Amino acid sequence: MSTLAEFTLIDQLLKDQNNLQTPVAEFAEHTLDLEESFKTLIPLTKPGKDEQYAFQVELDKCTGCKACVSACHSLNGLDETESWRDTGTLVGGTDTPAFQQTITSACHHCESPECMHGCPVGAYDKDSETGIVRHLDDQCIGCSYCILKCSYDVPKYSKKRGIVRKCDMCHDRLAEGEAPACVQACPTQAIKIVNVSTSPKKAETLPHIFPSGAFDLTAPTTRYVGRDVPETAHKSTQSHLVPEHAHTPLIFMLVLSQIGAGLLLLPLLLEEKFLPSLVGTILVFAGLGIGALHLGQPLKVWRFFLGLKTSWLSREFATFGALTAIAPALVLLTSPWMSDFALKNAAISIASALTFIISLAAVFTSVMLYADTRRRFWTIQRSAAKFYGTTLAAACIGASIYTDSIFPSLIGLTILVGKLIAEHLFLDHSDDSEWSPDQHSARLILFPLKKISSARLATAIITILVTCVSPMIGLAFLISSELLERTLFFTAVHAPKMT
Repeated sequence: MSTLAEFTLIDQLLKDQNNLQTPVAEFAEHTLDLEESFKTLIPLTKPGKDEQYAFQVELDKCTGCKACVSACHSLNGLDETESWRDTGTLVGGTDTPAFQQTITSACHHCESPECMHGCPVGAYDKDSETGIVRHLDDQCIGCSYCILKCSYDVPKYSKKRGIVRKCDMCHDRLAEGEAPACVQACPTQAIKIVNVSTSPKKAETLPHIFPSGAFDLTAPTTRYVGRDVPETAHKSTQSHLVPEHAHTPLIFMLVLSQIGAGLLLLPLLLEEKFLPSLVGTILVFAGLGIGALHLGQPLKVWRFFLGLKTSWLSREFATFGALTAIAPALVLLTSPWMSDFALKNAAISIASALTFIISLAAVFTSVMLYADTRRRFWTIQRSAAKFYGTTLAAACIGASIYTDSIFPSLIGLTILVGKLIAEHLFLDHSDDSEWSPDQHSARLILFPLKKISSARLATAIITILVTCVSPMIGLAFLISSELLERTLFFTAVHAPKMT
């Protein structure tokens, strides 16, 4: 009797767990025909015309046990903090308030993969036969732009290797007729590989499960079936106020290059050409040098031209590369130590005009680089106001330094005040009644990032006060203030994710 009394419900559950078997374990224990064993896990024929491989997830079978995550991690030898498959929870919904659903997701091998379009060096490939989107590790420069472009948080940066990596649907196993690790490891067979049309029906894929706007943009092929999900359901972590990665080298790169670009506008407009072109060139080179620290494989960056047709990062490399060529030439031509020659004045005029145009174009590519990620905090209007605001404010304050006139500085300070007003008005989104990316960003700025936002405001006010006395010191404070603003630019953005 005492023995029976000690046999608790937990003991029974543990006993039942011993009877659960993964597809691999079942195949190992029984002498089954390979086709019979795996026909429910992978298609027995390769994709036909206008078809490709895709994951299929049966929601009512997924328990969130993370066996798929563990198997993927083990088979692919991932880093300790690296994961190519994630699990999470969908909750709520005004139609069904008590709704809750665990969900597993990996790369969706999209019909129109944004990671591939954004890559500056062609480190992605979509297989024409299977539709699998593969990352070519040996081509990657570790810029992480594909991470920003992906709407599903799929590519992961490996600090150990200095490159990005991601799920490739275990294509080498599929080629041998064997299911991917996550498929084989799932104890409930919730994950399968199926052949799907390259224009999947929205009813089958439950598009509202994907981040807002992502389904129409990338056309993910993963099919979620087996259970109705309310359209108002959302991921359980949606309201968590967790700042995004700061990307410190990019903060310095953007601010210094834009301040430098602002000063490089002056040689075309002022009689003094040498000093603004010299200081501007130094700042641009300093910004690009620090920005290179963001790359995991900087020696491969020369291949940027491969992505010029589709990637704004390639275009940014190209325009700033052109600026680093023409700006030193302008410095040399305007140097007081440069001897006169027949066409010197004409050469200076041409170099000044080219520097002016390329500087504005380079800032534009930086604007589009982030606007093209489709993140609400980085829309083209907001990014342009921030980036060109920095450039023009620097140009105006710089003009006061080299003309001894306070009037240009007043214009620059007006631009800075305008930026501060726009930043303050944005914070009103924190009181929105419903969740939105803007509400999320505003609350991040007001709460977890309050110290940074307060410092941004304080240094901006100091910039305004000091510039009226000394434009040169004011320019230094402008740089510090814009560095803080750019920190908020990266950390307060809402990054779309599946789970």
